[in-house]
Amino acid sequence: MNDSLNQILSATDIKGAKLRNRLAVAPMTRVSATPEGAPTQAMHDYYLRFARGGFGLVITEGLYTDGAFSQGYLNQPGLADDEQARGWAPITAALHEQGALAFAQLMHAGALSQGNRFRSHGVAPSAVQPKGQQMTFYYGKGEYAVPHEIGEEEIAQVVQGFVDSAVRAVGIAGFDGIEIHGANGYLLDQFLTAHTNLRTDRWGGPVEQRVGLLVEVLTAVKAAVGDQAPVGIRISQGKVNDFTNKWPGGEHDAQAIFGALARAGADFIHVTEFEAWQPAFTDGGDSLVALARKHAPGVPIIANGGLHDAQRAGQVRAAGADVLALGRGALANPDMPGLWQRGLAPRAFDSGILGPIADIKKSELALAATD
Repeated sequence: MNDSLNQILSATDIKGAKLRNRLAVAPMTRVSATPEGAPTQAMHDYYLRFARGGFGLVITEGLYTDGAFSQGYLNQPGLADDEQARGWAPITAALHEQGALAFAQLMHAGALSQGNRFRSHGVAPSAVQPKGQQMTFYYGKGEYAVPHEIGEEEIAQVVQGFVDSAVRAVGIAGFDGIEIHGANGYLLDQFLTAHTNLRTDRWGGPVEQRVGLLVEVLTAVKAAVGDQAPVGIRISQGKVNDFTNKWPGGEHDAQAIFGALARAGADFIHVTEFEAWQPAFTDGGDSLVALARKHAPGVPIIANGGLHDAQRAGQVRAAGADVLALGRGALANPDMPGLWQRGLAPRAFDSGILGPIADIKKSELALAATD
């Protein structure tokens, strides 16, 4: 095994959360919960196979945070009440028994909601119709609806939803850390993005103000959780409905965003791009991982994006990533850490896993049982 793989398979620490290696399972929406948002036996088995396969960290799919506007998809799991949280406790306990840690990703869909059992319309920073079409593999159909512009009272409720869910995640569900979903076009990213945030109040305007809600949520969750668990945030340029989006201000925007999150005390920043090693902007230069490392010095960086190739993973690790999160690579290889440890080639990803609906398939669970 080369030095790069030795580093990837070495232990690390995120604010007291001790990972046996630097390989994480990235959050992936699988719409396999009950209609009421509780985890199922299939979800238990799905997450457990990654722990048995040797991953140091498992990050959940996005869990909705309140009984109002946060739910994005039918059969999406939540942490909006104590009953949902209690359903996660056996899952986190099973992962711990296998030596893995579990972080809960907390998500508010905002304008991209396409399946909310609590509300008939969505909210967003501004009444801007999202680009593209709803995702059919998450039970969506047709164009996104035009959201309502969110008011100050509802913004306060959004923040409180993140706080309450984080407290449940740590105190009831047994999670080891909290990841705030500030990426991929969902509500917090809608505030961060200039063309979806047309506000003229304190939440709009230059990027230094548009990052404000992300900072407010991060600060509030950290205050509530205290030293019980690390609290970090996921950041991206691309969105589930707009993969090619780039920050218009280039490195200036990266400096403003990563700097603000570092000053707010982020315990980690999870950077996701389609290919994590590529230059962040069209004029070349550093990757988003390298920019996060540059402008948030001292903050652990989790990187995601096409890192199932060991050479690419080593390249991104060298650029500043402390932990590497695998999505497609983990789906095809729930035992990826062991494969790399033994010098074996990973299996190719079969896109059929995520179609026609992206729910958990029996074939996935069988793969984990037989290998």
